[in-house]
Amino acid sequence: MKIRYIAGIYTLILLIVVANMVLKVKKEENAIVDMVYFNEQFMLIDEELKDGNDRTEIEDLYQCKILYLEDENYESRLAEVIQSGSMILDYYRDGEIYGKIAWQIEGDAYQKLREELFLESLLLCVVLLLIGYFILAMIYFNFIRPFKNLQQFSSQVAKGNLDMPLKMQKNNFFGAFTESFDIMREELKRARESEYAANISKKELVAELSHDIKTPVATIKATCEVLQVKEKNPDILEKVEVISNKAEMIDNLIGNLFHATLDELQALKVEVTEESSLCIEKMLLDLKYYGEIILENSIPECLLYMDRLRLEQVVDNIINNSFKYAGTAIFVSFDEKDNGIYVTIRDKGPGVPEEELILVKEKFYRGSNTKGKSGSGLGLYLAENFMSQMQGGMDCYNKDGFVTILFLKKV
Repeated sequence: MKIRYIAGIYTLILLIVVANMVLKVKKEENAIVDMVYFNEQFMLIDEELKDGNDRTEIEDLYQCKILYLEDENYESRLAEVIQSGSMILDYYRDGEIYGKIAWQIEGDAYQKLREELFLESLLLCVVLLLIGYFILAMIYFNFIRPFKNLQQFSSQVAKGNLDMPLKMQKNNFFGAFTESFDIMREELKRARESEYAANISKKELVAELSHDIKTPVATIKATCEVLQVKEKNPDILEKVEVISNKAEMIDNLIGNLFHATLDELQALKVEVTEESSLCIEKMLLDLKYYGEIILENSIPECLLYMDRLRLEQVVDNIINNSFKYAGTAIFVSFDEKDNGIYVTIRDKGPGVPEEELILVKEKFYRGSNTKGKSGSGLGLYLAENFMSQMQGGMDCYNKDGFVTILFLKKV
């Protein structure tokens, strides 16, 4: 609230008080004039009584009533003149009160006085009430409403709407306070824009790197094709085929990097198709160069829902982890159920500590046994995510080593 508003209110109150005082002084002046008149009448009446003139004639002459204490009806007559609102003065004789002299004032003067007093009081109350409403209105417009606007503004910011500015009045008492909130909104907006620009830049960097990586991968694939044509040694041809398959897999994965960053890997698309279950056995055989992989039984032939590329990633990651952390042979078995195929992959290592087992599939989590070994903590997290999107599932537990079970749904 501005100082001039407060000064105006106090000035208005002061004017009301001064006007009230002037009215009171005016009434007191009138009362003084009336007392002079009645004192003059009193002296004249006193002289008439001392001269022995008839009391009734004096009362008629001076329009008054003379009451003596010795009158039989003194008390009743005194009560009557008091109720009539008369002007009453004590009458003394020889230094002692002898009676009273009363002058009849207009009959309705007392009532008028009461009405005037009531009207003045009512007017004063109305004025004070209006002043109170005015003060409340000033408090609302200068204190409460700005805070309500601030509340609406903060709720919009909390919802992420950083484009709505905080409106401020020129005369706002909390102008600097509310302006700081609007500055905060602008800073948040700039920070969000900077974050968005950084994300765009990061994606562009990934796209550029992916493009650069595709060139050597294409060279590897081309070299494999040449070797497959010229080489006659079956053992070498088998190795070349593995290299070619891995190069193809890398090429496909690089394509995904155009649309995802490290924090957005869960957004990688999974395109489920109907594939033969026999491709799983081929995936496992292609990984035998990690180490010894023992297939305990043959996989039942059927059609399964899968994304072949994503399933290859899952199997590659699980086998790689087992060789990296267990260092033993890998045993794989297949179990056919009505709803699908269960692929059990187990090693003979120490397994994962029980207290960490529940965390191994969490994003970026790496166990206590990973020290000195490379990794990002995303492998099992992505594997479970991919299996879920393929309408399947994945489970991990310890039993004479670390065991991973993959479920793929039948068509």
